[in-house]
Amino acid sequence: MGLNEASQAIKKYNNFLITVHTSPEGDALGAELGFYNLIKSLGKNGVIVNDDKLPYGYDFLPGNRLIHLLNRESEHIKFDCFVVLDCSDLKRTGDVYKLNKNNKPVLNIDHHVSNQFFGEVNWIDPAASSCSEMIFRLYKKLRKPVDKDTALALYTGIMTDTGSFRYSNTSSFTFKAASELLKSGINVSRVYRNTYENIPAVDIKLLLKLLPKIRFFCQGKIAAFQIKKELIKAKKPSIDLADLLLSFGRAIKGVEVVVLFKENLGGKNEVRVNLRSQGKVDVNRIAAFFGGGGHKTASGCTVTGNIKKIEKAVISKIQSSLI
Repeated sequence: MGLNEASQAIKKYNNFLITVHTSPEGDALGAELGFYNLIKSLGKNGVIVNDDKLPYGYDFLPGNRLIHLLNRESEHIKFDCFVVLDCSDLKRTGDVYKLNKNNKPVLNIDHHVSNQFFGEVNWIDPAASSCSEMIFRLYKKLRKPVDKDTALALYTGIMTDTGSFRYSNTSSFTFKAASELLKSGINVSRVYRNTYENIPAVDIKLLLKLLPKIRFFCQGKIAAFQIKKELIKAKKPSIDLADLLLSFGRAIKGVEVVVLFKENLGGKNEVRVNLRSQGKVDVNRIAAFFGGGGHKTASGCTVTGNIKKIEKAVISKIQSSLI
């Protein structure tokens, strides 16, 4: 299955429930807003429901108020197609997947190599830079123009998932898509400032406390960070510190893999593990070993247990991949 089947599904159904993975970032948000605008342009109905609220800094996206947080009222939404975007595993939608209690057809559009093909229609393209890029292709396939608001959403998704066009997932088509989206007149410097240069001073101070605690393994080839739940509860940062720490680690000379261990808030004894690779190590395989997945150079997993024991096991697995 592919683009043709996805476009046929969109033509076939009229009422869509749209969601993405938990802790959505630029690509997930851009893809779902872009998809929503697409079906509306076709005269169809859609509702966006996410398990987590809009992350800090993304309120500049037009239509962000159309993104509803999962609640009791969500159970009354009527739909004939359940759309899951940028999500490798159905349960990564949090509890949103439970809204599909009548087992309506699932349209699964994703670019993660670890995707579980959980839909009736699965359009999975690991070669795509982002899910937003795939939604752009849907507009082309269905011959619908991209308005300025949609262009802003899709450009934001493409920009963030390519690391501002720096990562290896950036292709010639990625630049072609970005070039066409820019014709709408969107302000690229404003997108960049809102996404990357909008950090509250209080969070910078917290980041400065975490950076000195970086540890190195395997002769400096592995850089590791920890974020304890006590710190998050006490300081309550506005932004997701994980991306900043991972980007900092990737910038260090000689580092092949950066790994961040973050204790999840709440009663569960869980640790979120985020992995980034310069390309030599396939971190998707490492994440898959611990029940997660993603891309070759960017993956993650959630592991139950003590953070020290989990760190020891993950670091050991990374070390064996570097030998």
